[in-house]
Amino acid sequence: MARAGSVAPRERASAAPESGRRPGRRLLPRSRILLVLAVVAAVGAAGFGAWALYGSQWLRIEKVSVSWESGSRRELTADQVLSEAAVPLGAPMASLDKEAIADRLLTALPRLKSVQVVRAWPHGVGLKVTEREPSAQVPAPGGFAEVDEEGVRFAEIAEPLPSVPLLEPDMADAPSARRFDEERTLREAVAVAAALPEPLAERTSVIRIASYDAITLELSDDRTVRWGSPEDSSAKADALTILMKAAPDARHFDVSVPSAPAASGG
Repeated sequence: MARAGSVAPRERASAAPESGRRPGRRLLPRSRILLVLAVVAAVGAAGFGAWALYGSQWLRIEKVSVSWESGSRRELTADQVLSEAAVPLGAPMASLDKEAIADRLLTALPRLKSVQVVRAWPHGVGLKVTEREPSAQVPAPGGFAEVDEEGVRFAEIAEPLPSVPLLEPDMADAPSARRFDEERTLREAVAVAAALPEPLAERTSVIRIASYDAITLELSDDRTVRWGSPEDSSAKADALTILMKAAPDARHFDVSVPSAPAASGG
């Protein structure tokens, strides 16, 4: 018969922890370990990428080039564009403020109609510009002002441009002046010039404006065209083109009513 208390040592022995394992410590699953390593690697890659873009010398602006849109007029020089663009050489490519550069150019150089700023990785910046085309010119204190099809006065020149119509307003006593002021009428007259086909525009020396409803074209060969108001200018241009072919010897044309054009003289 066993003595009392002889079982206790066996019970204590059986309750002892297994060899090689510490109580209360659990190992992470392999999948979780891989996930943690992936997160650490991603954070490291992001930090390296940010440093490469902003802190290193690898991706810095070293060269700026200027090009003109195909078919665009070219009066400005590349040096003028580069000077006003003020692209910060040596700055990180990633920090380039394209909108600010475009705004600077459009403000400083009114000749520019549009500007596109592009990154040419790893070290270049491209400026692609389009200049305004003059549809008409108007007298100005320094000579003449070039005006585009949108009515924007974008440059002043000392001598008039050949093959670009000159707007001559004479509206002091115009009965329509109360309804249509000179500034609005001039804008509408520019629309008339912009509506002329190129061959006809090149032959138009003066667009004389007596009032909103009395616009006359004076051609380089001393022929005249009664245009009337700026309304329906496209239809009037088409009618005039047909009429001049039908009556090549006529000296005076009237397309104020484009559905009933008339020619006289010859």
